[in-house]
Amino acid sequence: MAKRKKKKPNTPRHKRMNRTRRLEAAPHWIPKYTRNNLVKGYSNHFAVDHLCAMYELEHLGYQFSDEYKQQLKRNLINKQRATEIKKERKAEKRRREQEELYEESDENFTFIAGYTEGGFPFGITWEESDETEPSKDNNGREEKKDWNFTDDSDLPF
Repeated sequence: MAKRKKKKPNTPRHKRMNRTRRLEAAPHWIPKYTRNNLVKGYSNHFAVDHLCAMYELEHLGYQFSDEYKQQLKRNLINKQRATEIKKERKAEKRRREQEELYEESDENFTFIAGYTEGGFPFGITWEESDETEPSKDNNGREEKKDWNFTDDSDLPF
């Protein structure tokens, strides 16, 4: 039986390294880095956040001011808050869209057509709407119905 060839990952090796391997590779990469902000470059090259990059560079012997450390921590916290707010807004938007979709419905009725004189709703229940929806096959396509048509020659008109 032929061996299967392993699929090559799309992500570069230096972005998949764990901390130990990054600390081994960094001394070879740092002299090649020509830009000003070493923390930002380390962060981008090894796919870690700026705070992690700073800690690892400190471990390699680089010095950073306490003010810079605090700034990186604040930036990371603000970024996390912004992500949480974005998720909350997205969830709220999804909830509003669902409410609009079923505006004329409740827990018993898919569609409320109206109300009786006594104030009770009437319309299509959730069970009835499930029965009327076309059935789907395994691929999500509607199954074809096998219609039984009567022979027109038997009809009196």
